[in-house]
Amino acid sequence: MIRSVMKDVIFLSQKSEPATEADKQVVRDLLDTLKANEVGCVGLAANMIGVKKRIIAVNMGFANIAMINPVIVKKSGAYETEEGCLSLVGVRKTTRYMDIEVEFQDINFNKQCQKYSGWIAQIIQHEIDHCDGIVI
Repeated sequence: MIRSVMKDVIFLSQKSEPATEADKQVVRDLLDTLKANEVGCVGLAANMIGVKKRIIAVNMGFANIAMINPVIVKKSGAYETEEGCLSLVGVRKTTRYMDIEVEFQDINFNKQCQKYSGWIAQIIQHEIDHCDGIVI
């Protein structure tokens, strides 16, 4: 189900709770909402659709992928950039890392550990910030 995008900064500033298999519908809704907003959006976190759970959806270029309970375990290559957000107006400066390694559960709740770099890594970092209550 496509959900409305949350604009409430107070809500978005709250840390998300770990997701469980009971949150499978949230995963589907997040992927549906990302697909519906793909013209102006490359990633979403569950709190952006009003659910405080550690779930993100990222456009990988070839498909939209859900990551459940993502955690960055390694990062390198810091750089400064500016980012926009579907929940906010304008862009803000931030520090990102060129290369990251992320542990997460996939859509079937299987543990994964993947390395990402460049633009995809930047999107993942932005969405994980949302899970941590960091609004950029």
